Amino acid sequence: MNTEIPKGQIPVKVQEILQSDGNQDIEATGQFTTDDETILSFKTGGIVAQVLVSEGDFIKKGQLLATLDLTEINTSVNQAQLGYEKAKRDYDRVQRLLADSVATVEQAQNSKTALDISAQSLEAAKFNKDYSQIRAVRDGNVLKKFINAGQQIAPGSPVFQTNGSGQGSWKLKVYLSDREWALVKEGDKVAIITPVEPEKTFEAKIKRKSKVADPMTGTYQVEVEFTEKTPDNLASGMFGSAKILASSAQKTWFIPYEAILDANAGQGFVFVTKDGATAQKVSIKIGKIYPDKVQVTEGLEGYSKLIVSGSAYLTDQSPISIQN
Repeated sequence: MNTEIPKGQIPVKVQEILQSDGNQDIEATGQFTTDDETILSFKTGGIVAQVLVSEGDFIKKGQLLATLDLTEINTSVNQAQLGYEKAKRDYDRVQRLLADSVATVEQAQNSKTALDISAQSLEAAKFNKDYSQIRAVRDGNVLKKFINAGQQIAPGSPVFQTNGSGQGSWKLKVYLSDREWALVKEGDKVAIITPVEPEKTFEAKIKRKSKVADPMTGTYQVEVEFTEKTPDNLASGMFGSAKILASSAQKTWFIPYEAILDANAGQGFVFVTKDGATAQKVSIKIGKIYPDKVQVTEGLEGYSKLIVSGSAYLTDQSPISIQN
C-alpha cells in the first residue's frame, strides 16, 4: 500500500543531534629538526683553500671543517707583530730616558698608549686568523655545504649548516589550524611515528607553541620533543606524523556522511529541522573524518534533529514530511 505524502512536502528521514564533550586526538605531520642547528661562516673574507667535509658527514667538536687561504691574513698578523715589537722598543727606550730625566712624563705616557694600541691590533689580527678557519662547535652532522674550494667568499657568508644530532636533540615541528592550536597545551602527550621505524610509536610531549601564525599558510607551529630515547638514523627535514592528545575539551557532534552537502576545505552544509515541518540549511565546520562518521566541531548548536535522507531535494525552508 502506498503512503500518501502531502502535496509539496519532501519526504525525509531525521536523527537526533547529540553533542559529545571530551578530549580530542589531533593528527598532524611535520619535519624533524634540532634546536641546535647552526650556520657556520668565516669572520673574514677571502679565497677558500680547503673544504674538508661533505654533506651528511658526522663531525666531532673542534674538528677542522674548512680554511681560507691565509696568505693575506698572515701578512696582517706579521704587520701587527712588527708594529707591536717597535712600540715595545720605543716604550722601553722612553722608560730609560725618563729614569735619567731626559724624557718627559707625557712622552712616557704616549709611548705606553702606543704600546697598548699595538698590542690590541695584534690580538685582533690573531683573532681574525683564528676565525679564518671553521671548526665544529659540537658533535653532530653537516646538513648542508654552501661552498667549494677555490671560491671567493665574503665575511659572514654561510659555509656550513650543522646540527647536534649526535646529542639526541631531535624535535618534530608540526603545523596546526587556529582551532587545533587553541585546544593543545604545552606538556600534552603526543605519539610520534617516524619513517625510519614506521611500525613503532614513540612517546613525546608538546614543548612549545608558536604565538604567531605562519604568514604563508595561516597555521601555527607546535614543537614536539621526545620523552624517550630518540630513534636512530633520523635526518633533518625528514617527515614524521604525530597524534596529539589535546587536554582541552571541545564541543563535538558525530553525523553520517550522507547528511553533509557541498563539503570543501573543512566546511560543509547540512539540513536540520526545529518544527518537524520545515528544513533549514546551516553551515558546519568539519573536524576529523572517520570510516563510518564525520566529526562536526561547529554549527549544530541549538538544533535537535538532523535530516539524514532526502537532503539532495531540499532548499532552505523547504516543507518536509518526516518518514519513519
